[in-house]
Amino acid sequence: MSTAIHFPHLGIHLEHVGKSISVFGIEIAYYGIIIGCGMFIGLLIALAEAKRTGQNQEDYLDFAIIAIIFSIIGARLYYVIFSWDVYKEDLLSIFNIREGGLAIYGGVITAIITTFVFARVKKLSAPLMLDTACLGLVAGQMIGRWGNFFNREAFGDYTDGILAMQVPLNAARASDITTKMREHIVEIGGVDFIQVHPTFLYESLWCLLVLVLLLAYRRRKAFDGEIVLLYLFGYGIGRVWIEGLRTDQLKLPVTGWPVSQVLAGIVVILVPVFIIRKRKMIKGNEKQ
Repeated sequence: MSTAIHFPHLGIHLEHVGKSISVFGIEIAYYGIIIGCGMFIGLLIALAEAKRTGQNQEDYLDFAIIAIIFSIIGARLYYVIFSWDVYKEDLLSIFNIREGGLAIYGGVITAIITTFVFARVKKLSAPLMLDTACLGLVAGQMIGRWGNFFNREAFGDYTDGILAMQVPLNAARASDITTKMREHIVEIGGVDFIQVHPTFLYESLWCLLVLVLLLAYRRRKAFDGEIVLLYLFGYGIGRVWIEGLRTDQLKLPVTGWPVSQVLAGIVVILVPVFIIRKRKMIKGNEKQ
């Protein structure tokens, strides 16, 4: 099987992109390594923000252990629930995440719930913790998306745009390959390649933009919780259009609508309303 990945219009041709590395005879998936790196760097950013704002960094170290565990579980459950037909005949495969299958929104939802529980137990401010942690979260998402690159997944339909990516036809999951892709198969060195939107790259770059904007704005926030709300809004805008490009969408039952696109759309609509109302309340209290 070919392990090449090409970005033809950028002149980038990677001939050997493996899915794992062997360490003392043990195969370790690049997907897991990338996700781990994202979590580690995200934690460092959250710790730096905690220090800047005078919070106890030890609280975030304790929180990270719990949040990471539950977020991975939440991300997997979200994916499995909306892909039940894939797993219902082989329940043990639910525990195999080496090939991917973590839905970011599931992890985000679980992380938010975990934050409120942790803050209540430790008698801390949940909104302040969310503002602090979300900076690390978006950085982790930015890095973690590259795990999809190594797995040849989370891509969109055929495109001939500047960022178009070519992956071997037999390296992608059959369920992710559309008729349009097959109509535009490119043969390179005797190997059939599909040419697609690298939506993992789009989302990684979008998360970088969101992170930069949040870092620039965080000193101007009007209330605790505003940064995490702006994160949800900013990430949601990107997810609405990026999810629409993907061919591996998780669908809502009956309607068949992309669940993450619907969720992102709801968040994008509701968050500005909440922020505006909160700011009006603050101004009203200041006038009294």
